Amino acid sequence: MAKNNSVGSVWDKFLNIIEKGGNLLPHPATLFFIFAVLIVAASGVASWAGIEVQHPAKDEMIKPVNLFSIDGIHYILTSLVVNFTSFAPLGTVLVALLGIGVAEGSGLMGTALRLIVLKAPKKILTFVIVFSGVMSNAASEVGYVLLIPLAAIIFLAVGRHPILGIAAAFAGVSGGYSANLLLGTIDPLLAGLSQEAAHIIDKTYMVNPAANYYFMAFSTFLIAGAGTWVTEKIVSPRLGAYTGSEKPEELKPLSDPEKKGLLYALVTSFVIVAVILAGLIPENGFLRDPKTNDILKSPFMSGIVSIIFFGGALAGIAYGIGAKTIRSDSDVMKGMGKAMETLGSYMVLVFFAAQFVAYFNKSNLGLIIAVEGSTLLKSLDLGEIPLMISFVVLTALLNLFMGSASAKWAIMAPVFIPMFMLLGYSPEFTQVAYRVGDSVSNVISPMMSYFALIIAMIQRYDKNAGLGTLISTMIPFTIVFFIIWSLVLVGWVSLDLPLGPGSRLYYP
Repeated sequence: MAKNNSVGSVWDKFLNIIEKGGNLLPHPATLFFIFAVLIVAASGVASWAGIEVQHPAKDEMIKPVNLFSIDGIHYILTSLVVNFTSFAPLGTVLVALLGIGVAEGSGLMGTALRLIVLKAPKKILTFVIVFSGVMSNAASEVGYVLLIPLAAIIFLAVGRHPILGIAAAFAGVSGGYSANLLLGTIDPLLAGLSQEAAHIIDKTYMVNPAANYYFMAFSTFLIAGAGTWVTEKIVSPRLGAYTGSEKPEELKPLSDPEKKGLLYALVTSFVIVAVILAGLIPENGFLRDPKTNDILKSPFMSGIVSIIFFGGALAGIAYGIGAKTIRSDSDVMKGMGKAMETLGSYMVLVFFAAQFVAYFNKSNLGLIIAVEGSTLLKSLDLGEIPLMISFVVLTALLNLFMGSASAKWAIMAPVFIPMFMLLGYSPEFTQVAYRVGDSVSNVISPMMSYFALIIAMIQRYDKNAGLGTLISTMIPFTIVFFIIWSLVLVGWVSLDLPLGPGSRLYYP
């Protein structure tokens, strides 16, 4: 691979600093434990110092609640279990992943991706790869473990550079993390964290998992198009022709059982969609609000997670019956169990994150920081566009040191959502700005959990490739995605468009 040695040297030094800085951070769960302890200590200091602020909506003063006291110790001891079990993102992620686990375990997700890529005309192959990468996010990690290596094999088979295929797929899977036509496990997770943070200001505020759906759906084609352009116009000329020793592999077409399974899954999906439409289209449909016949505040909207569960499970079972990958109920439960096996570290992380968020809320420090922070931001008078872009940049930079989207949001949401609510911006708007910043730098973040795996994939085709190789290949995607997504955000705000069903830009 042709590289400029001086540029590569600068990149390597810069990335070494980022990598060392990120490695110095403790495990995210340990980080939340430390934050929880600091909140307890800070609440004591703030209480003893007599800090208080005027409530922005009520005629009362906000004072910190001292958790570093006898009453505080009693609260910590008696609330430990409740903080964990009542943490909003926990149940939503577990339920959604159970359904998706059946679809993934039966082979439905993998077969569907393979069909899309294999049937794509050569002229639009790159677009299909990037688009499939974006869509794969609805199925958790399937894009990383299946689509990215498959893209390299396909590109090599059609006479193109295999690393170019890896770059295109990685850009879609990771760079397009906040774009999709389907709701996945990350949507209820982030919405739950946003809702918990919004309760610092408004105890009744609800953030539904489809809060950013309109923006995400629009971004799907935008990112697929932008990713295709960067792949063909910037990355491809730089990589040139492949001269490595790897030989093209035979791309096996779908077997008859796989085709039959897909047909069964497709019919099942159509039936599910028909039932949903039958419950929504009539004015008195059974999925609308029974009292107002409204859709936005209906059982359908509040039950999105349940729909993801039933949709994924039923389509997965139908595929498994047709493809003969599911022969008994044990196979279905095995798929669910396998999905749960991947959540061990997540459960540990959530336990400590739940304590941190609960202490932050209980201490009133979140509300005090929000009031003081919003006052400071108002005095700076940045204007909504510079403020929004600054928040996107901050998130993108933090992503270089802390790769987990949920872990970062669990830390940032309790600070920024209340702060921006007091400035007049909705939690849904703050969340979508966060998701843009988190996505654009994913492909250049050494802290991203699959980064080492992508480097290993590249080294199969270029033995001399390393961290700098991957970063220098992917940074054009980061730059272009940042510019395009920022412009879309500006346009969205300027036109005052809804971010999703019932999701407004501003908070009164």
